[in-house]
Amino acid sequence: MAYVIHDDCISCGNCKDTCPVGAISEGDGKYEIDPAVCIECGACAADCPVETIKPE
Repeated sequence: MAYVIHDDCISCGNCKDTCPVGAISEGDGKYEIDPAVCIECGACAADCPVETIKPE
């Protein structure tokens, strides 16, 4: 299951820079993960300073 960025996102961009496959893009008010591209590695969740990225 892909990871999801919840509404607590502070739009810092750490996750986007960490994603090895480029599945994360800037959305409306927060970053978003494309589930079709996400490889479920968890690198983004480990780098999130507010721990808002969780498995779906």
